[in-house]
Amino acid sequence: LPFSLSLHQAYPLATLAKKQPTVLVICGPDQNGSIGLVCARYLRMFEYEPTIYHPKRSSQSLHQDFTVQCEKMDIPFLSYLPTEVQLINDAYNLVIDAMLGPEADHGNIKEPYSGILVTLKQIKTPIVSVDVPSGWDVEEPSQDGISPDVLISLTAPKKCAMRFSGKHFLAGRFLPYDIQKKYELNLPDYPGTDCLIEL
Repeated sequence: LPFSLSLHQAYPLATLAKKQPTVLVICGPDQNGSIGLVCARYLRMFEYEPTIYHPKRSSQSLHQDFTVQCEKMDIPFLSYLPTEVQLINDAYNLVIDAMLGPEADHGNIKEPYSGILVTLKQIKTPIVSVDVPSGWDVEEPSQDGISPDVLISLTAPKKCAMRFSGKHFLAGRFLPYDIQKKYELNLPDYPGTDCLIEL
């Protein structure tokens, strides 16, 4: 939910360029993919029109449950991602990059994700990345990765976010104080009961 709220704050429905509030959510097989599925579900509730591209579905039960929930909400799933960049630019207001997260080996990205990265690096549609932009190392940005317009860090910003120059949100206030103290995270104070803050 905090991720979806951040997205709504960065791109309110009224500001979208196209008549239909279309959003493409690209999901990977791991944790970021699960977050993408949850995000798509909330976006539908907030009256966006998400479409999911999920090329390699996980066998984890939680991942499968999220997929079923999206299907039951009549969120369409693409069978392939167009390689013709203009088709994506014409069809969608935003692309959610929930593909490769902190656990990905950015130096060894295999198909279909390496091909998807090539496509995402060419589109003009704004990209919103979950936690770590796909193709980036968790410690530092990578020239092989994408260049998102918005980064939504989860729980705490990762080290690579220090070099991110776009709009940056922190979503979630879930870390216990002992963990924050142990790693000297110095997280910002969230206003009131908010679960997100723009950094």
